[in-house]
Amino acid sequence: MDPSSFSLVGIDSVSADVFYNLIHKNKEYIQKGFAGTVKRCQSQEQATQLFSEWNLEEQEKRNFTFFIKEEITGAIIGLLNVKNIDYSVRKCEIGYFISEKYSGKGIVSKCTQKIISYCFEDLNMNKIFLRAAPENIASQKVALKNGFQQEGILRQEYKGLQDKFEDVIYFGLLQNEYNAMENLH
Repeated sequence: MDPSSFSLVGIDSVSADVFYNLIHKNKEYIQKGFAGTVKRCQSQEQATQLFSEWNLEEQEKRNFTFFIKEEITGAIIGLLNVKNIDYSVRKCEIGYFISEKYSGKGIVSKCTQKIISYCFEDLNMNKIFLRAAPENIASQKVALKNGFQQEGILRQEYKGLQDKFEDVIYFGLLQNEYNAMENLH
């Protein structure tokens, strides 16, 4: 699978039904890192409510959601979001997941490159951070491959499955680091 045969589309290009199906079909695979989203999408109605909230947050520039689209079939196979935006400090968090059958093929890494550019170039952020579970090696690889540096482990920072507190590894990428990487290309 060629990572270039996938694109990012905005939330306005996807329906609440497609969003629900993406979460529902992948809930076992993604529930560790997206526990809150999975919890809030137990039914079609709940997913539609969350989708509406994300749409409103995007209109208010508080959250931006992009979906990974397979060009050949048109299928929506994952998502990336920009959240926890702090315009005063110029930082934001990104999160991502992809359907299990597409994982490990470089697709998320390639799409993350586009989101990083969006955050630094369009949103004028100074820092992007992401959090990954210590056992989520694939997510950590995406972060490192895209120039993020591990900044530390935040203990009991995330409320995961069954509302259990869990550690997360915190990664950060600064705008000057991004600019230096871009100048190398």
